[in-house]
Amino acid sequence: MRSGKWFSIETVEFRGHPNVKALHKTTFEVTKETHLTPRGDCIVGVEASKGLKDFSDEFRQLVRDERTKVFIAIITEDGSADTVMCQGSSSLTLEDPVRIIVRKSSYTAPNTLCVKASKAAAEIDRALITSLKEGKSSLLLAVAFRPPQ
Repeated sequence: MRSGKWFSIETVEFRGHPNVKALHKTTFEVTKETHLTPRGDCIVGVEASKGLKDFSDEFRQLVRDERTKVFIAIITEDGSADTVMCQGSSSLTLEDPVRIIVRKSSYTAPNTLCVKASKAAAEIDRALITSLKEGKSSLLLAVAFRPPQ
């Protein structure tokens, strides 16, 4: 991983699932779990290669600051993609070993990657969601960066 003091990059490989709905209006989630029930309307991917607890110390330190911006790209093997912007918070613990949740609100929990996101599951590009429903191999790229003051 190439990194520096002002930025850090994490990559998470995952798969889509036939039960991906992506209808939630305030969050989206990627999980290490292998199965998805139809009730998981915020989950966009399963079989993630890591949970938040597995993120580097450098990334974790950087995202625990309100000044930090987080750029997230979700890309599938067929080229479908979408991006989301969010921000860090001093309340983040990034301790969940299984789940990665991006939130539009300021609420934090051990499974929260970032807050004040520009999109939730319901707003993610529908062509991307179709690819995820087909079970495509996918990548979540998270870039945390702190602009100069």
